[in-house]
Amino acid sequence: MIKLGVNSVLFKHFSFAEAAKQIALCGYDGVEIAAIQGMCEHLDLSRWKEQKNELQNIVRENGLEFLSTEVASLSEERLFPAFEAAAEIGIPVINVGPGGKLGVEEDLQASIEKLARMSEIAGSYGVTLCVKAHVGNAVYNTPTTLRAMSEIGSAAFGIDMDPSHIHRAGENAEEALPAVLSRVKHIHIRDCKGREKGPGSIEMQACGRGDIDLFGYCKAMVDGGYNGPVVLEVIGAGEAHSLAQVSIVAAESYGYLNACLKQLNAR
Repeated sequence: MIKLGVNSVLFKHFSFAEAAKQIALCGYDGVEIAAIQGMCEHLDLSRWKEQKNELQNIVRENGLEFLSTEVASLSEERLFPAFEAAAEIGIPVINVGPGGKLGVEEDLQASIEKLARMSEIAGSYGVTLCVKAHVGNAVYNTPTTLRAMSEIGSAAFGIDMDPSHIHRAGENAEEALPAVLSRVKHIHIRDCKGREKGPGSIEMQACGRGDIDLFGYCKAMVDGGYNGPVVLEVIGAGEAHSLAQVSIVAAESYGYLNACLKQLNAR
């Protein structure tokens, strides 16, 4: 069964306990705890040992599980404690962006080399490091993702396939997924209108509201035998968004994704 989760960044203006409660009420199986410096640090990598028991208790009391954490950065200063924290807390996947700039060969090669090195270290902790193609970064579409896949042999390396970034790179995500699915170990998911640089308002990122063929994407996922986590990642919630507003985005997305995957006999 494919497990559904939410990145806690959607609830960045609320505590992790509040986030977990709402995520559970929406019906999700688990949570991706945000450790994104400067944006949302429900997992604070500078004091994770102090947080460990509290975070584990919150997840357990809400009937959830840790599916992943998003660190975003490739900085060793962030990743080394993230690997240790993930191993100790019980978080199987660490998600990062590739960094670098689109179209700069030196940046692409540097990103791949860093990912390869960090994946080996992740493996020594028993966790997986996943990267996603990201608009404007060195790895930004299917060809650059395939390049990373071909040059990184570590079993602890995986692809985090986010259809919204592939869509905004000018591709159709449901057609692009099969090419990379053999190394996909995590999926970030959200919708978006158009192919502009930004993902749009949080409401338009709710699954089913935008232009991405997310049912087709789910079908490609299931047809290809994927059985890892699928995590809603909605960016841009502000202080003006109430707990009800962000919870509605999570709930609406759960209803859409759960219905799609049930239709496909994957839940």
